[in-house]
Amino acid sequence: MSDQKTKALVWFRRDLRCQDHAALYHALRRFRVVHCVFVFDTDILEALPNRTDRRVEFIHASVAQLQVGLAQLAKTQGVPSGGLIIRIGSAVQCITELAQKLGVDEVLANRDYEPDTIARDQQVADNLRTLGIAFSDYKDQVLLDCSEVLTQKGQPYSVFTAYKRAWLKQLDEFQLKAYPVERYARHLASLPAGEGLLPTLSDLGFARTNLSELALPTGMQGAQTLLEDFVARMTNYHEARDYPSRKGVSYLSVHLRFGTVSIRQIAALAVERTASGCLGAQTWLSELAWRDFYFMILWHYPQVVQQAFKLKYDQIQWDEAPELWQAWCEGRTGYPIVDAAMRQLHQTGYMHNRLRMIVASFLTKDLGIDWRRGERYFAQHLNDYDLAANNGGWQWAASTGCDAQPYFRIFNPVTQSKRFDPEGRFIRRYLPELADVPDAHIHFPALMKPDMLSACGLRLGIDYPLPVVDHASARLRTLMRYSVLSDGEGD
Repeated sequence: MSDQKTKALVWFRRDLRCQDHAALYHALRRFRVVHCVFVFDTDILEALPNRTDRRVEFIHASVAQLQVGLAQLAKTQGVPSGGLIIRIGSAVQCITELAQKLGVDEVLANRDYEPDTIARDQQVADNLRTLGIAFSDYKDQVLLDCSEVLTQKGQPYSVFTAYKRAWLKQLDEFQLKAYPVERYARHLASLPAGEGLLPTLSDLGFARTNLSELALPTGMQGAQTLLEDFVARMTNYHEARDYPSRKGVSYLSVHLRFGTVSIRQIAALAVERTASGCLGAQTWLSELAWRDFYFMILWHYPQVVQQAFKLKYDQIQWDEAPELWQAWCEGRTGYPIVDAAMRQLHQTGYMHNRLRMIVASFLTKDLGIDWRRGERYFAQHLNDYDLAANNGGWQWAASTGCDAQPYFRIFNPVTQSKRFDPEGRFIRRYLPELADVPDAHIHFPALMKPDMLSACGLRLGIDYPLPVVDHASARLRTLMRYSVLSDGEGD
């Protein structure tokens, strides 16, 4: 190891764990002394519209676990007072100043793929360069990086099915191997004097939410608890994942978003179970491929943040419809599966994936409202909000994205409700005003006759709203809206 390069700084961002961590591993292996830092980035925090944001509380709790984890890891190697340096401020300024103060030779981080964070990292790298300090980043939040899976012509894939085939061929033991951080943990630095104090949520300008009431496990420990629970249920994932009233999904999305669990650990489990014939694991692995796919799309086509992937659909004349928009946001559409899903989002910060597709299709194809408005609304409310997946999902639902299916795939919310919540258990959980509605009418109470409504004490238009649109009529409007731009698509 060179005597000229002795110190490094690892910058934690959306990778809040100290096991199987790419940047931390490379720093510990290459440098004699390694400091660690997390920045509560005010450029991000000050842009949040709500001072009671569950994501901030989740991050805060996860950073606390990371701090303890690093201290324990250092202690096992005889390093006194190891831990995490914490800063509040603009990340660009904080990282530049801290790197200079510590006298490090290099700052290491795990790669991010969003346009704003790419620009931020470039600014940090430029600032450090003027100080003679290097900056490097590593693949950690995806399995295969954005230019590792390309067509034979060296171009990014635009259709998932072809991408997945190539992705699976390249996914080998090397890609799934964990980084042995513990092997080099002796190089962790002791905390400088006065460092390591975790600010309170109040110090950050935020208040507590209902996160603890939701019993959402946080941090590295929470991620492992959820993973262990899901592994026992993985066999039925391919069947159970579409039913919001069942415990069918992993509930790990927020942990993947903030990196409290390693994507390699998850994928290795999925590959191992798939090899033994587990259909649930095979479906789960496919979902991880979707995740990498959307990161790849965002990396190669950053314009999708504001534009349709299929540019011709930017010419669509969307409706303003302020009353319809408000009804969708507040769960007052008269379509129970849509309204229950929106209430789940507001109460918990989570929405089941099947329901995300239903409500997104409803907004764009029943209400005729621009997918970008829905995407931004999800960005404000989802605990697991991730730009790549959120953008990809909304463009998929709106048929403006990289999807081989034609625009006339339009979800019928009543049919979807009958299929995926047949007994209305999910609906009744979030719409208690419909608790006494018979199963036969729970999916669309508007068809109930007066005597039926009276029998269950439901007053349409008062206790529960009448439908804001007629699905059949809205479907025809959508077909006309898209067909003028389709050029025979789907023929």
